[in-house]
Amino acid sequence: MIGKAVEKALNTQLNAELYSSYLYLSMSSWFSFQNLDGFANWMRVQAQEELVHAMKFYDYLIQRNGRVLLLAVDAPPTEWDSPDAVFEHTYQHEQKVTGLINELVDLSISEKDHATHMVLQWFVDEQVEEESSAAEILGKIRMLKESKSGIYILDRELNQRVFTPPPAQQPVE
Repeated sequence: MIGKAVEKALNTQLNAELYSSYLYLSMSSWFSFQNLDGFANWMRVQAQEELVHAMKFYDYLIQRNGRVLLLAVDAPPTEWDSPDAVFEHTYQHEQKVTGLINELVDLSISEKDHATHMVLQWFVDEQVEEESSAAEILGKIRMLKESKSGIYILDRELNQRVFTPPPAQQPVE
């Protein structure tokens, strides 16, 4: 059974992951409206990944006989000034999520919850990848400095991203 403090914190993180999915879906919509379908695709895939992250917390809570409490998900922003602004927001958001994951790791250590600590290591690794990916695209956009042809080429590159669902979970016994 999972401790109440860890259970509450994991429910809060589940909500944060759902918000991340909403945020990236909102960004995808904004890019679609700007006729940047590759950027929109990249964000839509990102939204799907965040749902997978939320479900990892959901499934883990159930596996540990914890209670999943779904909280209200805040509405994300819907407007940005430029692709640069969207990816700056993305990078800052991923840094914030990294901080939230680090706080969970600290809590799992202080509560001596070794199982949760081990599960969270996947998220620690994932956040390194998430920040790096956002920073890389942000760097490319900044390097282009308003080059419409460069944005077009980057849009085509980002359109290649494909969502790969994780392998099916084995039922909890």
